[in-house]
Amino acid sequence: MEEPNLNYINELAGDDNDFRAVLIGVIKNELPTEINEYEGNLAAHNFNAAADNVHKLKHKISVMGMEQSYYLAEKFENNLKESSTQLQAEFGQLLMAMQGFAASL
Repeated sequence: MEEPNLNYINELAGDDNDFRAVLIGVIKNELPTEINEYEGNLAAHNFNAAADNVHKLKHKISVMGMEQSYYLAEKFENNLKESSTQLQAEFGQLLMAMQGFAASL
């Protein structure tokens, strides 16, 4: 599994440390909320809403520099739209890695 990183953020921000801090702040503030909302919708078997949550989380995956994981999330989003939870375990592992990384920033 890919590891979250700051490569994309650093590339976007360049020498602008204030912008870099804003991007990191957005991740740290929004990620837990988005994950909680996803988990709630999944637990309630509200698969279309969970798919919408995964769609939003794909942006964070991308910003955290995880290209292959983005494709996993895309497949999982499509599965949820078909009321399938196939890839749920893999996506859960990805979310745990993202949470740990965000907490360390």
